Amino acid sequence: MVSPEDIKQYIEAGLACQEVKVSGDGQHFEAIIVCDQFAGKSRVAQHQLVYNALGDRMRQEIHALSMRTLTPEQWAALRSQ
Repeated sequence: MVSPEDIKQYIEAGLACQEVKVSGDGQHFEAIIVCDQFAGKSRVAQHQLVYNALGDRMRQEIHALSMRTLTPEQWAALRSQ
C-alpha cells in the first residue's frame, strides 16, 4: 500500500518543489504542492504537471488524490494571513 510519504517522494522526484505536504489513509490522499513551475499556468495545467510527475502511479497505486497547487508567492501570502 502506498503511503503519504511515498507520494511526497514521487512528486518531489518529478517536480522541483519548494514544499510538498501529503496526508492520507492509504486510499484517499490530500496534498499541498508549492512549485515555481506553476506560475502563469491554469489550475488544470498545474495539476497536469503533478499527474505527469506521478506517472502511471495515478492509475495503479493512487486511487484518490486531492491537491492544492500554489506558487511560492501564493504560499507565502497564505501563510502570512
